Amino acid sequence: MIRFSVLCRYVVCTALLLVFVLTGTQMSFAQTSASNMDAVLVVDVSNSMTQSDKNKVSNEAMKMFVDMTSTRKNKIGIISYTDKIEREKALIEVNSEQDKNDIKSFIDSLQKGAYTDISVGVTEAVKILDAGHDPANAPIIVLLADGNNYLNEAAGGSAAQSDKRLQDAVKAAQSKGYPIYTIGLNADGQLNRTTLQQIATQTKGKFFETSTADKLPAILSEIFANHLKLKVVPIKSFTSNGQIQEVPINIPNANVLEANISIMSQKSVELKLFDPAGKEVAIPSNDVRLSRSSAYTMLKLVKPEQGNWSLQVKGVPKEKIDINMIYNYDLQLEMEPLKNQTFQAGDVVPVKAALVSNGQKVNSPDLYKQMKGTLIITDKTDQKTSEEPLTNTGSGFEGSFTIPADHAYELKIKAEDASFYRETPPLLVDASSTAGAGTTSGQQKTGADADEKPFPWLLVAGGAVILLIVAAGALYALSIYRKANKGFAGQVAIEIVDEDTGDKSNPQYKKLSSFKGKVRLHQLLQLAPEFQETDKVILLPGKNDTLIIENRSSCRIEKAGRVLDMSQGKELKKNDRIKISMTSVNKSVFVDYIV
Repeated sequence: MIRFSVLCRYVVCTALLLVFVLTGTQMSFAQTSASNMDAVLVVDVSNSMTQSDKNKVSNEAMKMFVDMTSTRKNKIGIISYTDKIEREKALIEVNSEQDKNDIKSFIDSLQKGAYTDISVGVTEAVKILDAGHDPANAPIIVLLADGNNYLNEAAGGSAAQSDKRLQDAVKAAQSKGYPIYTIGLNADGQLNRTTLQQIATQTKGKFFETSTADKLPAILSEIFANHLKLKVVPIKSFTSNGQIQEVPINIPNANVLEANISIMSQKSVELKLFDPAGKEVAIPSNDVRLSRSSAYTMLKLVKPEQGNWSLQVKGVPKEKIDINMIYNYDLQLEMEPLKNQTFQAGDVVPVKAALVSNGQKVNSPDLYKQMKGTLIITDKTDQKTSEEPLTNTGSGFEGSFTIPADHAYELKIKAEDASFYRETPPLLVDASSTAGAGTTSGQQKTGADADEKPFPWLLVAGGAVILLIVAAGALYALSIYRKANKGFAGQVAIEIVDEDTGDKSNPQYKKLSSFKGKVRLHQLLQLAPEFQETDKVILLPGKNDTLIIENRSSCRIEKAGRVLDMSQGKELKKNDRIKISMTSVNKSVFVDYIV
């Protein structure tokens, strides 16, 4: 006799198989790339920062963060706050040096305000990641503040309310896997370390403290290294003698995507760079990017040749110069699937792992030469963690784990050398006594029970109905998923007109390719508070490279001088232009769709 539970499992599996056959969809788990990130930089711009950040360390830190970021699928957003959001730039993809310069210009334009409420900045950072985070990228929030609140009690603000909002925002960041790295600015000695430390600890970020810009390379390097699983490589610290001083730069293997070299000096430095063949390389050039500020100089070597490079540095006499480097690799560590699926105490579990790039196993003995592999074992029953060394085969890591008891274990493999480390996703090996609870063993039946039962037509018919319902539900869910993740084509040009004065802004071009499913016009307007009502003007990807506009706001939308009802959505084609008139402020937004 067919058991009903078995029949149900058969029906569900058949339904899922049917969906995959009909749609060509494959089931997979999203994995965060260790090479790319979605970063929101949050800075306190209240008047109190005039003292706690009198050297504008926060600006230098944010700009240095931007310079360290590669122009390769990374996204950066900016928030400046007081007791309200002063300025915002939603997550935008950094694809060029011009994108970086635009972000740094935005940072330089930030103005200060009267009051402070740290909960405002953290809450908004979580919202920005929620709205624009790419699941393939590693999310991160960097908060620069002195940790103190100065609330406007006349406007109804209270410490208890602010604390509650901050707690809620931090819990949200924690639950969504958004680590918050806090940099405490302490030029006036009034830093509130406790608050900033708690935010970082609770979200699995880190807390740093500085009052001057000279600590920024170390801080930013450690944030990058910790978040992207890299290691800071100290190059050299010396006092300039006013002459050319040689600094060796070693590129250990051909898998280095970028080498970020930070040179910290309060005075300007002159640089020359020579490749492993001794040939001088122009600074800047296609493969060598140069960024300067009042506090640092940044060299980025793109896909540098393996070998010993030479950097010549000439500084002002008696000026201290610190040089650090971070390598950026496009590498992941993957563990081979286990052959057995059932386990018990005493079993020997073989484990293997190798580095991969773009889904392909990396065959580079030079890369593995100085690398160490470690198996990390966590007993989920006793909550104890141990480590065992693995054998480096020159093309991967091998070893085994003998199950000591009938417990559940989590296995991870870690590979590391002097410049980076990687970990595999955790793998569960369940040898607990409850692992086989789902299996049953019945006694042999005799007599009437052994007679053949009639075929259960009713159960089969019911199963068929369940199959159709599950299949329909799965197809509907799939259509919703595809709609939510459909990509955009082209870009929009945005102009803002002040209807009182007639002043018109320069066109701002916003690429839509970094968004999936939908984007709110308020995001494209950098979430400026005065344009809040455009949060309900929604852009959706249409068919054949078109754009759908839905208007759920009080704004009036015109096309070719005619007011349109866009509550149910209207299609925009290439070079279409619309005018959006707001009711809260006497300003209009012109949007041109460019494919």
